Amino acid sequence: MRPTLILLALFASSTAFADEVTYRNDIRPLWEQKCIACHGEAAPSLAEFDENKEKYKQLSQGPRMNDYANLIAFVGWPDTGALMRRLDDGANTKDRKPGNMYENLGADEAERQKNLSLFKAWVGEGGWFLGKFKDLDKPTLMKMKVAE
Repeated sequence: MRPTLILLALFASSTAFADEVTYRNDIRPLWEQKCIACHGEAAPSLAEFDENKEKYKQLSQGPRMNDYANLIAFVGWPDTGALMRRLDDGANTKDRKPGNMYENLGADEAERQKNLSLFKAWVGEGGWFLGKFKDLDKPTLMKMKVAE
């Protein structure tokens, strides 16, 4: 009886793991399709961007988010919640205004919602945080998954 339970538990956990949204399998391909033109390897670091925001905005260039390490800096720290604020559809905000990058998630509303759902699943249920680091509490931080 015990080996059956163990096999069942392993199967259940492998099924859950297979459904997990990861950077490599899900986010990176979407990022390369929709975002890399402005946030690629040639883009400035976050520090450079912050020093010269107007210059880079005029060039239609955002901060570098070309790999996992650079991208998660805009989820957890140092620019906590920036990814979420910019990609969010505004449905749960007071002013109902979408983030300035929401429109880049797709050609139409259906595609944008599908891709937003993928990003939300990657960040984690309950981890989609629109605030800044000073407002981030530990329970919300612990819900951020961002699997590589």
